[in-house]
Amino acid sequence: MVQHQLKLKITPRQQRQLEHWLRHLTGVWNWAIKKIENDASGGVYYTPKRFQNLLAGHGQRIGVPSHTLQGVLSVAHGSWRRCFNGLACKPRLKGRRNKLNSIPFPDPFNPPFNDRISIAGIGRVRYHKQEIPAGKIKCGRIVKRASGWYLCLFIDAEPNAIPQMAHAQIGIDPGFKDLLALSTGEKIEHPRELEATALRLAQAQRGTNRQLTARLQERNGNQRKDRNHKLSRQLVAENQLIAFSADNHRNIARRFGKSVASSSHGQLRSMLAYKCRIGGREYIEVPSRNSTRTCSTCGALSGPSGWAGLSVRLWTCAHCGAEHDRDVNAAVNTLKVGLGMSLEMSARAA
Repeated sequence: MVQHQLKLKITPRQQRQLEHWLRHLTGVWNWAIKKIENDASGGVYYTPKRFQNLLAGHGQRIGVPSHTLQGVLSVAHGSWRRCFNGLACKPRLKGRRNKLNSIPFPDPFNPPFNDRISIAGIGRVRYHKQEIPAGKIKCGRIVKRASGWYLCLFIDAEPNAIPQMAHAQIGIDPGFKDLLALSTGEKIEHPRELEATALRLAQAQRGTNRQLTARLQERNGNQRKDRNHKLSRQLVAENQLIAFSADNHRNIARRFGKSVASSSHGQLRSMLAYKCRIGGREYIEVPSRNSTRTCSTCGALSGPSGWAGLSVRLWTCAHCGAEHDRDVNAAVNTLKVGLGMSLEMSARAA
């Protein structure tokens, strides 16, 4: 299953219709979230099908297709299910500050023809010409962004294989001055997309230009996503084993919020995880505890520690006299722990 996005060229009539659907579906989403929460407190739980039947026939009264209405209820039910299983946070209500910006279409789509695709309830919609992977389109979702309307298609097709150019083993320590430090001694420079547009973004925010503000933030997000896609693909192609130091970004963000957002290490970790799984590589997340303090040569805990030690980038081990770069040393320790974890997992599987 692959996801492919099309940028739509919608007419004013189609845009008004989509805006009408979003207003009504916002109310449906909020009702579903509160309904599940209130009933769960009383010990009442729903299966997905039973919950969708609670609003049977309601789509005709509000002018929204029934399958789209059922799709919103299914998403709300799935959000609470992940919350109850401890996999996600409590789903939030939608409103002025947290708008509903997507419309699900759970039914299959017909293949597009002549740069147009048929969407149930809207009709034939034009899109910017591009190649679409061959396969059956299982479902879709229309998303409203600052740059326009997009159609996300979920296609039953195999993703393109990542070519394996080498079979090395590497440890990665994330950073904020340099984006990544590798156990090979290489450092990947931080492109700092957010800092490049910080002045223009601040001007748009002070001028209360919400449209421009949203467009700049979307552009920054797209740049980070493009950077992480290219970087993760390169790392997976060159390495058989990738050990990534899993820092607690939530605690770090409390002190260095903008730097954490600009680095987007969490997104990179998720991309490495699924690309390694698809490409037949091994990806391991290693706890970052004492990775900086530990000497990668002798194993002594002689390195800098605490918030005060962040300014120390080069240090010498007091036990063996080895000189270390702080980030590269942490990446080497990450690789060593990752190799041990890999051997343990292989022994358990055997």
